Amino acid sequence: MSAGHACVDVYQGAVAALVPFLVSERAYGYAAASGIVLAASLLSSVVQPLFGVLADRRPMPWLIPLSTAAAGVGVALVGADAGYPATVAAVALSGLGVAAYHPAAARLVRTALGGGSGHSAMSWFALGGNIGFACAPLLVFAALSVPGAAGWWLLVLPAALGAFLNRPPAAARRRGGAGAPGAAAPEAAPGPEDRRAFARLSLVVVVRSVAFTGLSTFIALYVRERGGGETAAAVALFALFAGSAGGTLLGGRLASRWGRVTTVRRAYAAAVPAIAGILFLPLPLVHGCAALAAAALYVPLSLQVTLGQDYLPTRMGTASGVTLGLTVSVGGVASPLIGAAADATSLRTALLPLALLPLLAWALARRLPDPDPGAPGGGGLRGLPVDP
Repeated sequence: MSAGHACVDVYQGAVAALVPFLVSERAYGYAAASGIVLAASLLSSVVQPLFGVLADRRPMPWLIPLSTAAAGVGVALVGADAGYPATVAAVALSGLGVAAYHPAAARLVRTALGGGSGHSAMSWFALGGNIGFACAPLLVFAALSVPGAAGWWLLVLPAALGAFLNRPPAAARRRGGAGAPGAAAPEAAPGPEDRRAFARLSLVVVVRSVAFTGLSTFIALYVRERGGGETAAAVALFALFAGSAGGTLLGGRLASRWGRVTTVRRAYAAAVPAIAGILFLPLPLVHGCAALAAAALYVPLSLQVTLGQDYLPTRMGTASGVTLGLTVSVGGVASPLIGAAADATSLRTALLPLALLPLLAWALARRLPDPDPGAPGGGGLRGLPVDP
């Protein structure tokens, strides 16, 4: 499941990695280039929660490989260069594939593979997606080094591998594990829903999405603007994605020690100085700050998914669709605004608000109840929120 997730999320990273190419080779402005990211993300804001509702109502194992294929074909079609509207449509197809994949896959991980709280299984599953993100700039660089259309179609290879890994028979066998009827350890009856906590968690996810998507969209351009070459720009984007992979895996380990809500809150507090370092420290230090900022922003990722599932225990697919959908969509919606501000002022000025957004996420997370009974301040789902 983790490897299949990597093969899907490589296309989320590929869209961001294509932005410098589109700016330099097709003369797109900052706002137009960030509109490409918007096209990949906008459908997810509506479609991914809808696929989550469908996943709760009936199993659709065939959707996972089909959506994986759509994500790869959409990115490859960007190479046709049939004009800006066609490029937007191709990237939207890729975004639709990514949106269709996540709710069913995340629900499967929690119900059939997670067991108990599912921290470890969900963090490994999310780690696969982060590895895909991290590999995306290298994949795009290698593919575009091949002359002609052949290089663009090389971008389909991860989708072909992912469709094979997540083919319906394999998904059916996984579903027939811990979560199947007659399994050795039947699942406990779901607890009550906490819609107010889920709404607050959704706001936290929105803020985080804007911060990370803004960084991933513009950090390569920002490094180039400060005097770094193409290699330095690619390394900065790779450091951002690699840091996200480490942060995701670290999140599950920290949650076992501190509890999920405390871990989420502390991670957002740590993200503030890391993002500020990207904007104000000398260029050689930007790469390290990028890795630290991504780690801090990705420690909460898998924890927020399982928290959402615990707040809506009878609708895990819906909870997964909303939390994961907001993760990949809202930031894309905000990216054109950042691009327009960069066109009107400077890129550094436009990125300054990103350093304050984790502080807002921290403030919102202070009032989240923690359903982990053994965590500091835990058991708040039926009682009071965790201590600030």
